[in-house]
Amino acid sequence: MATFVDRVTLHLQAGDGGHGCVSIHREKFKPFGGPDGGDGGHGGSVSFVVDPQVHTLLDFHFRPHVKAENGKGGQGSNRDGAKGADLVLKVPDGTVVQTTGGETIADLVGAGTTIEIARGGRGGRGNAALASSRRKAPGFAELGEPGDRLDVVLELKSVADVGLVGFPSAGKSSLISVISAAKPKIADYPFTTLVPNLGVVRVDDSTFTIADVPGLIPGAATGKGLGLEFLRHIERCAVLVHVVDAATLEPGRDPLSDIDAIEAELAEYGGLADRPRLVVLNKIDVPDARDLAEITRPDIEARGLPVYEVSTATREGLKELTYALAGLVRQARELAPAPEPTRIVIRPTAVDDAGFTVTEEDGAYVVRGPRPERWVRQTNFDNDEAVGFLADRLERLGVEEALAKAGAEPGDLVRIGAREFDWQPTAGAYTSGPRGTDIRLEEPSTRATAAERLAAHQARQPQRDPTSGAVLESDSTDE
Repeated sequence: MATFVDRVTLHLQAGDGGHGCVSIHREKFKPFGGPDGGDGGHGGSVSFVVDPQVHTLLDFHFRPHVKAENGKGGQGSNRDGAKGADLVLKVPDGTVVQTTGGETIADLVGAGTTIEIARGGRGGRGNAALASSRRKAPGFAELGEPGDRLDVVLELKSVADVGLVGFPSAGKSSLISVISAAKPKIADYPFTTLVPNLGVVRVDDSTFTIADVPGLIPGAATGKGLGLEFLRHIERCAVLVHVVDAATLEPGRDPLSDIDAIEAELAEYGGLADRPRLVVLNKIDVPDARDLAEITRPDIEARGLPVYEVSTATREGLKELTYALAGLVRQARELAPAPEPTRIVIRPTAVDDAGFTVTEEDGAYVVRGPRPERWVRQTNFDNDEAVGFLADRLERLGVEEALAKAGAEPGDLVRIGAREFDWQPTAGAYTSGPRGTDIRLEEPSTRATAAERLAAHQARQPQRDPTSGAVLESDSTDE
């Protein structure tokens, strides 16, 4: 079974942030020393880094679910929670990171290239960090924010200067084995090569890499054979080489028809028309193959394709071929645009950007924006004081004013992130009360107040003369 994997789907999950802590400092002779709840630690992130020692995506094939470490929760005595460890995944050079819909996120080329693909959640602040002149001892803390969760597709495209294309058993693997140090599997049956082979060729003072594409047959670009799986490996090649079996005994095949068939597949795959090409007529150590090569060579050269007759068995013609490949690679490198340094683009926020939007959708007013949605995720809705703190933050941000301008009325449905609630404009400023409560959120009570109960009690008492203390008669008479 081949141990080469060049396409996998990963299920990534960054670490969740730790919850903040609610704590009040207490010690002997100091019963109320103020809030001292620590912050939660941030969750670990997931990143990819190119490692030259990694050549396949096999590890991800067997372990597709990846999760970074969660942040730890805060503790009392102002002890912050530990940050979750970041997870760095090593990938081969030439790995393309895509969404499941096929959109490219990053193209990782070059040792050390790194991208953070899933960001860890923020840790929630403890009540010590939330204390202010108005809330001297908050009875709540922020919840940790969930880390990013997403599915990505990793696709490996070999980084090679020269790509060998041709029918099965044309001698591509043999050619790589004799001009480089690569040792691919070689046998006399079709589809011997089940994975792309990569070799390094040194010619004088120049070095280039060469790779073969296994399993190309007519219809490969539409899924026949193995070509569809490995055609992507020639996308980065600067030079394409047609390796033709001049000694084939199959009826209906000759060097010209083989070249036409492979060119048709490359054209259907697309994006390779501008690559320089040359033709290698292989196996000329066979007498009939040498005769066929001499016959077809003029027709191939008439198409503008350089032709080299070689034999991997006797090493005939290999020196001329390697020098020609080195020249084409050198020319391609000279014509390639010089790499530009990464441009840092700064996009300042517009002066009139409120940082959120309010839209009416399906009978609800939807508030979208990074800050409102993050605040909602970090709010403990079982704590009235935390809900009141959220209402104050939204009001200061201008959300209530924007809702009123959008036509929202008290009691209308408002959605922020995954939360829905009936909108009630903030009534009055925050008033300190028992920890964990907010009097603005309390339901109106039908119970009489202490003053009302005292007035009713006095009304039930008999009237007395102030001087004598005698009970005065009531003006009302019984019927």
